[in-house]
Amino acid sequence: MERDDSKPLTDYVQLGDAYWGGKKRDGVRGRGATGKIPFIAAVSTDEEGHPLKIRFSQVESFTKKAVKARAHQHLHQDSLLISDKLGCFGVLGENGWTHLSIRAGSGPNSVEIPEFKWVNTIIANVKRSLHGTFHAISKQHFSRYLAEFCYRFNRRFELVELIPRFVYVALRTPPMPQRLLNLAEGHG
Repeated sequence: MERDDSKPLTDYVQLGDAYWGGKKRDGVRGRGATGKIPFIAAVSTDEEGHPLKIRFSQVESFTKKAVKARAHQHLHQDSLLISDKLGCFGVLGENGWTHLSIRAGSGPNSVEIPEFKWVNTIIANVKRSLHGTFHAISKQHFSRYLAEFCYRFNRRFELVELIPRFVYVALRTPPMPQRLLNLAEGHG
């Protein structure tokens, strides 16, 4: 996670909002359902529209303050950012990024918009991957699950180097007690 955080996304960046989980039987559906974990998805694409790198950011809620903080952390100032018209994304244009906001609507047709093809595909892929791999996911460590998916995706063209590089980094990383890991989760 720390390694990917040190390299901001560049070029054309598709942004999307997503949720993980939630209680299924409390009578509330959609964005208002209790227990959902909100996160922002960002996909950097090249001029032909092919995905290059991704970044997921868990947030407390979709607020302008949260989006601005994650943008400063993960997005290069010269990037062209494309998002739907969710109110919190408006802060991007107000803070120096070139930002294009597109009305996406709702329902199944909203995922067919070409400007959001890769961000919607990758959100679906991470959800399917997590559902297929884990029996339960802790909200406390959710950002680490997302970071692991990003790590593999961002290195998919360097598969030969993936394991040796991971071992190299693991050997150079000092041990970290659980209490420090828990502190880091609150700021991830």
